[in-house]
Amino acid sequence: MSNLFIIAAPSGCGKTSLVKSLINSTKNLCVSVSHTTRVPRIDEINGINYHFISVYEFQKMASEEEFIEHAKVFENLYGTSKKLINDNLKNDTDVILEIDWQGARQVKLNLPDAISIFILPPSKEALEQRLRNRAQDDESTITKRMQDAENQMSHFNEFDYLVINDDFDSALANLKVIISSSYNIAKPSHLSLEMQSIKHKKLLKKLI
Repeated sequence: MSNLFIIAAPSGCGKTSLVKSLINSTKNLCVSVSHTTRVPRIDEINGINYHFISVYEFQKMASEEEFIEHAKVFENLYGTSKKLINDNLKNDTDVILEIDWQGARQVKLNLPDAISIFILPPSKEALEQRLRNRAQDDESTITKRMQDAENQMSHFNEFDYLVINDDFDSALANLKVIISSSYNIAKPSHLSLEMQSIKHKKLLKKLI
C-alpha cells in the first residue's frame, strides 16, 4: 500500500530542492505536479514543474471537484488533481504533495492518513538571505514573502513531523527517515511535532 506525503514550507526554505533530491534518491516515490494559473518562469516546463492553465480552466476544474485541494497564493491559483494522485497511489507509488498549510488542511480533511511534514528555516535571517540569493524577486516581493512566511510558519503545529533545514544533507536524511519508516510500526518519534517542538522551543519562539 502506497502513502501520500504532504511537505510544506515557507518560500525560500529549500523545500523544492529537498524534494527533488528525495525523488532522485528514493524508489517508487514521485511528486504530484500541481495545476496553477501562474505565469511560467523562463526555466519552467509545462507538465513538469506545473500544469499551467488559465483561470477559466482552473475554475471549471474546481467547480467539477477535480481538485483534492486548491488555494490562492500570491494572487495565483494552485490545485492538486485527485485523478493524478489516485493513479500514482494505485500503481504502488508513494506521492509527495508540495503545498501550503491551507492545502494541507484540505487534504487532511479528505485523506486523514496522509503524512504531513513541515520544513522550517534555522532563522528568519537565513530565510531572508536565501530569498535574496535566489535573485528572483524585487525588494517589495521579498518583503511580502517574509510576511507570508511568518503566517505560514504559525501553522507548523498542524503537521505530523517537523524538519529544520539548517544543513541540507541533514534535512534530506531526516526526510528519508520519515518516508522509509512510513511502512513500519515504529515511527521516527524524534522528528515528530511533539518532540521537535520541545527540542526547538527557542527557535520556534523567534520564528513565530
